[in-house]
Amino acid sequence: MTFRKYPGDLLLLGLFLLPVVIAAPALPWGSQGWLYSLAELAGVFALSAFLLAGILSARIPGIDPWFGGLVRLWVVHRWLGFSAFMLVMAHVLLLALATLPMSVGASVATLFPPLIHREVWLGWAAFLTMLVFIAPTLGFFGTLHYQRWKRLHLLSAPALLLALVHTLMLSTTAWVWWLLSALALAAIAWRKLLSPWLARKPYVVDGMDKLARDVVELRLRPKGKGIRWQAGQFVYLTPMDASLAAGYREEHPYTIASGSGDDELRIGIKAVGDATRALLDIKPGAEVRIEGPYGIFFDSPALAAKGADGPDPRRKQLWLAGGIGITPFVSGARDRIEAGETHRPDASLLYLANRPERAYYLDELIRIAEACDGFAVHTHYMNEHGVITRDYLAERCPDFAEREIYMCGPPGMINHLQTLLRHEGVPGHRIHTEAFDFL
Repeated sequence: MTFRKYPGDLLLLGLFLLPVVIAAPALPWGSQGWLYSLAELAGVFALSAFLLAGILSARIPGIDPWFGGLVRLWVVHRWLGFSAFMLVMAHVLLLALATLPMSVGASVATLFPPLIHREVWLGWAAFLTMLVFIAPTLGFFGTLHYQRWKRLHLLSAPALLLALVHTLMLSTTAWVWWLLSALALAAIAWRKLLSPWLARKPYVVDGMDKLARDVVELRLRPKGKGIRWQAGQFVYLTPMDASLAAGYREEHPYTIASGSGDDELRIGIKAVGDATRALLDIKPGAEVRIEGPYGIFFDSPALAAKGADGPDPRRKQLWLAGGIGITPFVSGARDRIEAGETHRPDASLLYLANRPERAYYLDELIRIAEACDGFAVHTHYMNEHGVITRDYLAERCPDFAEREIYMCGPPGMINHLQTLLRHEGVPGHRIHTEAFDFL
């Protein structure tokens, strides 16, 4: 993840450091040895990171652009959770090392005292609960099923409560922990209990356009007031049709394919699992719930004006799409035909597909390119041309290294293109990509 400045970054940093600034001076610096003090400091950092990870789980629509989009927030969330876990292990190890010079028995007694020392055993309970829901995300047990991961992640709430009680029983600066814990628990309560009822808007399936054997575009109509979106954003869709073979009441993220001025919400879906495969059979009139929009794939100029360090809106763009990763670019192309070309930079779309029948939306995109100055569409079929090369890219877009570059597609394609582009001197801050991995 390339570092860029966003307005919410200072808030995140301030919330992370607040407990450290308040609690650190109250630690017994040196009175029980420096290793013991470092162990306590590691514990402060661990709970601070854990609570901030909880706060970031709120997923409130419209807030995420201030922090670089929901994908960036989720990356920060994961790193905070992993860092909290590692800091807890450092906390335990340093406590053991601090008392080891006395004797091995003293070290063991510090970590495993009699049961009457409930505060220590609550800390162990918090650590073991963290281990249960964090270890599977590190790849120790192979690929983790999306819904199984979401259920495991519910353990973060009791783990956070156990860690909080452990700290409150030992801390002399309880108010700062109460403040952050209130924010974290409110975020978790909103996400798990309230948002399914308050944040999700009811839509009806108006129709379905079949793009390939396993790819469709859903056309959705709001039952009341719908959402508004920008090109390239995404939503969470929850089917409410109990007759579906799978996916009933399961939320999954999908990129919006409509232009920002479209009255109809359109979503391109490829069958990649049970839930998405079931959506291919959803009937017109079925109800779905929509939450969002999220993301800043194409950064908002308004956000840049408020302090975000985003892409240059005047720079020409190169769009690189693979498979169903074409959907944000379909949204961007439809946006051009609906709103006209006023103040829009030139864009060149290079569509990477295995073969022609896997180039979804291609006919429509070509029609848009013919109607819009400053927009061009090119195709690259892997089965015919092999892996894309620098020469192939330069032939279609000679000034590609000078453009803002947006990519969406399979991980292998993204990794290959990022390596190619950086080898050609394209700086990381001009390469934009999003992935919905465990969003």
